[in-house]
Amino acid sequence: MTLRVGVIGTGMIGQDHIRRLTEVLSGVEVVGVTDIDQARAAAAAPGGAEVFANPSALISSSNVQAVVICSWGPAHEEQLLAAIAAGKPVFCEKPLVTSEAAALRVMEAEAAHGRRLVQVGFMRRFDADYRRLKAVIDGGRLGAPLMFHSVHRNASVPGGLYTSDMPLNDTLVHDADISRWLLSDEVAGVEVRVPRRSSRGGELRDPVFVLLHMASGALVDVEISVNIAYGYDIRGEVSCETGVAALPNRPATVISDANGIRQAIPEDWRERFIEAYDQEFREWILAASHGTATGPSTWDGYAATLVADAALRAAFSNSFEAVKMIAKPGLYGPPAALAAE
Repeated sequence: MTLRVGVIGTGMIGQDHIRRLTEVLSGVEVVGVTDIDQARAAAAAPGGAEVFANPSALISSSNVQAVVICSWGPAHEEQLLAAIAAGKPVFCEKPLVTSEAAALRVMEAEAAHGRRLVQVGFMRRFDADYRRLKAVIDGGRLGAPLMFHSVHRNASVPGGLYTSDMPLNDTLVHDADISRWLLSDEVAGVEVRVPRRSSRGGELRDPVFVLLHMASGALVDVEISVNIAYGYDIRGEVSCETGVAALPNRPATVISDANGIRQAIPEDWRERFIEAYDQEFREWILAASHGTATGPSTWDGYAATLVADAALRAAFSNSFEAVKMIAKPGLYGPPAALAAE
């Protein structure tokens, strides 16, 4: 059986997912695309795919069985609600939505439908290194996790498109989600500290240091630097009661020659997480073919939104900002604290 997919949004990430779905993975066919820029949509459409005039037309098409949302964040809520109303599984790139109220509306719609339909694009959960790190933590050989150090460094970001809030409401969501997943825990509160600004970032708030207070009492520190110049550098280290576990640097090959000992640095997110992106879609295609969703859920998107909102408040208050969540709906499994016991 081949899953017929429609893609909303044909910018950089949308084009990369279309390539993935048409050239790398099996069991799937891109049968439709749409974008606010119709010319761009037409250029990105694979052979035989229909170019729809708008997302509503794509979602309602009887030829589209599942939907991939790669549009800009503020458009996600309307598109998610339409896909849920149509009963179609949907893969939604982060952020899920851009406000707590929107996340609650999407959760309510999915719960009313009665089964999960939404998978959020937190690709780090599908990275082999992160999965091995979680296996170590869950295995209990090192005791309880006490601290997690997460580093998120970009060589640069597009001038004029990346605002001072984006390290906290766009970049941080990946670190917040992976921390929740690795530690099987929820974020109870956030602190933010802004050190001396990098001259490379102009007026951009960069770098930034975020402290996540987990419900269990564990602490997560996140270093976000989006103009670090040398490459795309993702790191993580968990300190537990009887040992430490860390991600390896990628790519792992180390070169030794007359110039010294060195290791390559990925240029961007596509190079570092290409295999994780492939794997998240393999698992989504399998679940969507059965009319459901797997992996990061609407609840996870909601949690990340709340953390980002708290971080933005903390950046201005310079104090601890609490994260207050609703009771977890049964559709999304037991509370994290119970799952960890």
